[in-house]
Amino acid sequence: MIDESVISLDPLVVGVIVGMVVVTVITKVGGLWLLSQFEVSDRLEAGISVLPGAIVIAILGPELAAGGPAEWSAAAITGLVMWRTGNILLALCAGLAAVILLRVLIPV
Repeated sequence: MIDESVISLDPLVVGVIVGMVVVTVITKVGGLWLLSQFEVSDRLEAGISVLPGAIVIAILGPELAAGGPAEWSAAAITGLVMWRTGNILLALCAGLAAVILLRVLIPV
């Protein structure tokens, strides 16, 4: 028998998630539209191209600093995959898989 309290969704939480999705889509579409209205300089284009990586580092940096051997090893694996393939999505997936596996293998 399934406990209904485990799978029930709070309408407020669902509303917040939907609101975040809408704001994210509007921001992305609006930003792309706005950039299409101007001629983008090489300097701005270079800055925009490194923005996703900078955001990932800003989010994961504190987690890595507070982490242990599993997180540090996973970061090294992520860096190695990124260096060898140049594919950020593949590197992030490899890092995620590595940290999950290493947290199981290396007890704290």
